[in-house]
Amino acid sequence: MVYGYCRISKPTQNIERQERNILSHFPTATIYKEVYTGVVINRASWLKLCKVVRKGDTIIFDSVSRMSRNAKEGVEQYMELLDKGIELVFLKEPYVNTENYKQALSGGVELVGNDIADVYIEATNKVLKILAAKQIELAFEQSEKEVMDIRQRTKEGIETARLNGKQIGNVTGRKMVIKKEAPAKELIKKHCKTFGGTLNDDECIQLAKISRNTYYKYKREIKDLIKNS
Repeated sequence: MVYGYCRISKPTQNIERQERNILSHFPTATIYKEVYTGVVINRASWLKLCKVVRKGDTIIFDSVSRMSRNAKEGVEQYMELLDKGIELVFLKEPYVNTENYKQALSGGVELVGNDIADVYIEATNKVLKILAAKQIELAFEQSEKEVMDIRQRTKEGIETARLNGKQIGNVTGRKMVIKKEAPAKELIKKHCKTFGGTLNDDECIQLAKISRNTYYKYKREIKDLIKNS
């Protein structure tokens, strides 16, 4: 079986992009999604995937950053799944795919039966294993560093804007109005089966040209408005 795992930790990230990338390379992959995990430890979809995956199966990730929230966790999960015979594929970092890792390990030299020579051969093989494992660690560490750098730049940008007198966030009591919100809600209210229309949720999403999360948000707001009117 081939599985794909997508994860986002912020509303600004795009889980559809990850899914699209995975399916473009592996069209038959069964996708597991995790939305807005942040620092939450218990990732329900990931735990479900780890329970169903079996030896010989493959898990596809858009990048190593989607597999884990930090380098230590990522390396531990990588090695654990590798030991279970699970193939791991990272579209943005193919050099750390388990296939390449196993090839690096197989590059060792067989013992020759000479006590002195075998000591050197064993030491060489051990070094090859350490170097291969270190490459995995570096990939996850680099991914974690990039995430931290983005957070720091965002924080600095917000502080710079604040010092320059720009409004950060919404003014208390003022609701932000999005240009597409009103027409999208009108389409949903008119065509969605929930409100007496003829279209299901997927068809309404395509018609309104909004994300799935935004659609359900608008739908809830329409329900509340009708309920309170």
